[in-house]
Amino acid sequence: MAGACAAGVCVVPTATGPATAATTETAIAKAGTAKTATTETAAAKAGTAKAATPAGVKRKPYCARYKCIALTFDDGPWPYTPALLDTLKKHRAKATFFLLGRKVANRPELTRRIHEEGHDIGNHTWTHPSLTELSDGEVFEEVSSTSNIINQTIGETPDYMRPPNGATNSRVASLMADLGLPQILWTGSTLDWQARDTTVIAQRTLKLAKRNGVILLHDIVPETVKAMPGVLTALEKRHYKFVTLTTLLQGRTLRPGEVYPPRGR
Repeated sequence: MAGACAAGVCVVPTATGPATAATTETAIAKAGTAKTATTETAAAKAGTAKAATPAGVKRKPYCARYKCIALTFDDGPWPYTPALLDTLKKHRAKATFFLLGRKVANRPELTRRIHEEGHDIGNHTWTHPSLTELSDGEVFEEVSSTSNIINQTIGETPDYMRPPNGATNSRVASLMADLGLPQILWTGSTLDWQARDTTVIAQRTLKLAKRNGVILLHDIVPETVKAMPGVLTALEKRHYKFVTLTTLLQGRTLRPGEVYPPRGR
């Protein structure tokens, strides 16, 4: 992400350092032909291994071929997150985690685990304020500092942000455009932080489920983590595939500052 300025504050995301490559005659001789390498993380985010496609035939996006749903978890990483990751791994499910910068700073190893297991990581600000109530400089600092600590921790800058409480407006959208970050909302919220009941959370999640849905949950709510094994099993029976937001977008690039899904959906 390029450097950005707002309200007199400028931030340039931490560079991860240029990649270097060395080629020797021996290596060239051993290579023989060029090989294509795909990282485990990229394969995991795709949700499934891709079968060979005949030359000249354009393969449909994953979520055009399968019934996808994006489960998103806010406010971590938290002590309950490892149990959730274990459940997701057992079900071969991928999710999107919107993390708080201060918690990433406190739990870098857990943040790296989320990334290494193929889940998307998004920016959820440093301290979880309502951005519409802050000054431009405060909004900029909340979000840019979080992108920076995520970059320092996993070597990548997040592609998305989620405004806490869904609180956004045209001013916040303009600032996010300056930072190069689309705003991710949801098609349905379980209000799990309010319910604090495993059965209710499971019922709400199943009721909100729909193809290409974006469901809001919280990995800081222990009852949510406990509900997930049953929820995933039930949704599997409905033939859902659990994917990251990146996979759900099917190659579409969101505009910086854009709200997705659009309000009212």
